[in-house]
Amino acid sequence: MGVFERYLSVWVAMSIAIGVILGITFPSAFSLIAKLEVAHVNVVVAVFIWVMIYPMMVQVDFSTLKEVGKNPQGLVLTLAINWLIKPFSMAALGWLFFEGIFADLVSPKTAQEYIAGMILLGVAPCTAMVFVWSQLTKGNANYTLVQVSVNDIIMIFAFAPIAGLLLGVSDIHVPWNTLFISVILYVLLPLIAGVLTRKTLNSSGRNETKITELLNVIKPFSIVGLLATVILLFGFQANTIIEQPVNIVLIAIPLILQTYGIFIITFFIALKLKLKHDIAAPACLIGTSNFFELAVAVAISLFGLHSGAALATVVGVLVEVPVMLSLVAIMNKTRHWFT
Repeated sequence: MGVFERYLSVWVAMSIAIGVILGITFPSAFSLIAKLEVAHVNVVVAVFIWVMIYPMMVQVDFSTLKEVGKNPQGLVLTLAINWLIKPFSMAALGWLFFEGIFADLVSPKTAQEYIAGMILLGVAPCTAMVFVWSQLTKGNANYTLVQVSVNDIIMIFAFAPIAGLLLGVSDIHVPWNTLFISVILYVLLPLIAGVLTRKTLNSSGRNETKITELLNVIKPFSIVGLLATVILLFGFQANTIIEQPVNIVLIAIPLILQTYGIFIITFFIALKLKLKHDIAAPACLIGTSNFFELAVAVAISLFGLHSGAALATVVGVLVEVPVMLSLVAIMNKTRHWFT
């Protein structure tokens, strides 16, 4: 493990603090950045997300799809959790807390936006950070690539319809064009770029040396992209975070319950299926983590940088790292359960 992976929570925490401080100190600068939009997509955020995602997409090797035939249960479990359970359980929790339990604590409009942000998180299964979680649990690298690859393919076609369905059910207007453009920008195009890069560098299909060398060169840029994205997102929301700390807690509660709840379901199904640990671990962690980069981008595109939906997805970033690290620890401590 490199320094970044080992101290990931520290770097993210520092970036969050820096983002809030800069957002309060230089609000006009962040307002200027917020106005740099094309087709409702913030250009600066898009660049940083691309910088972060591209190295991850280069690692996605579609030739490893043949490996799924040897252990199909792990993939089936991941897909069932990601597309049949997680989006709908997240929407249900959002409705339960912000239309019910917390209804008197936030305005109806704000509640709807928080629910929308949670839905966008729930419909976006992890793509980038899952490689880190898998590595921390000594997961099967090739199988993780299979899981990510298949999820990416499904996401291209399923993200917009499921998100639109759930957002529509929540009585929120959905600009479909913006939603589809965001999927293309943050999933399809980076994925194509990664595939073309692999094909160019490894034309014979047998030599991964050039790809490894490229990844070693661009990995630092991925780190910069992640931290810069976090700084920007929390800078945009700095005043809201300072003025409404209680709302941050309100959003975090159902997100944490969702994460641990989905993990528990996936964990015990993996045990029941008698999956190997190196397959069960990434299956559990892919299902519980989120492609928050996409969720944040779509929330900003649909509802605006300073909306409750954008704040909810940013809180997803805040919650994800410490919670996922705790789940990594659980998977490592229960390794012998899967042997």
